[in-house]
Amino acid sequence: MATKQRGRPRSFDRETALEKAMRAFWENGYEGTSVSELTREMGIGAPSLYAAFGDKRSLFEEVVRVYGTTHGAGPGRALAEEPTAHAAVERLLREAADEFTAPGHPHGCLVIHAATNCTTPEVEQALRDQRGASLAAIEDRLRQGVAAGELPEATDTAALARYVGAVFQGMSQQSRDGATKADLEAIAALAMAAWPVSEPARRGVGTGAGRNVGTGA
Repeated sequence: MATKQRGRPRSFDRETALEKAMRAFWENGYEGTSVSELTREMGIGAPSLYAAFGDKRSLFEEVVRVYGTTHGAGPGRALAEEPTAHAAVERLLREAADEFTAPGHPHGCLVIHAATNCTTPEVEQALRDQRGASLAAIEDRLRQGVAAGELPEATDTAALARYVGAVFQGMSQQSRDGATKADLEAIAALAMAAWPVSEPARRGVGTGAGRNVGTGA
């Protein structure tokens, strides 16, 4: 007599499932995305989700890590690859204008939008910490700019980093509200017009320098 074979767990592509979960969290935020919606979007049952990713919070944490190496990797690359602090921040904002409005995925930044109305303390804190780490990375690059003579010695790098972060976060929200890439590029250009200028550059001809934001000048 033939032995009845036990059913095998439903297989799925983990990378594809994570991308679909990312889009759900990106579009609706952490609190606004239910487990039932996640299973529907990912095309798997709740038991498979829990077995593969743990609970909703664990899945979200993995989604944020993946986002940081894919759609959200631009700012880190800009800060690391550009030769000057000015070029790094300009690229960061310019690429944000492109990424925040790109077709094929929700607009804005997942890390910013997912925190909206978040009432889960651990998730809220983790997202706050990640945003704080981003500001610290910007401030570190600005300090390098001061050390290299690109920025005035009196530059308040903490305030300037928060200024850049505020522009970045505002661009994210405006993209959610329908701002176009051109709209956001205009915001980025205005932000860069306020870039502090060192004295040698100020004495140069045709610098087009902005005013000394955050320098105390």
